[in-house]
Amino acid sequence: MLPVVWLETALLDLTAITEYIAERNPAAATKLNYRLQEDAELLGELPAIFRRGPVPGTRQFVSHPNYILIYRVTTVAVEILNVVHSRQQYP
Repeated sequence: MLPVVWLETALLDLTAITEYIAERNPAAATKLNYRLQEDAELLGELPAIFRRGPVPGTRQFVSHPNYILIYRVTTVAVEILNVVHSRQQYP
């Protein structure tokens, strides 16, 4: 199992998403934050089973119908690069 590391860009994405949702529904924001972090931890167990991303060397995991974790696998860790909305143009 590889450790999962959140890069600063992904943490900023996560913060922005949860703060936006919290303005309207704090409980939903807390639940989504928890789910995204829990799902990210699963990537350390089976990092290669999810689809390849549009950027070479990346993969995508649909954690929630509306949110996708963008990550890469290195020899020492799974690095969460970004959290994007499913309707967001990426990259």
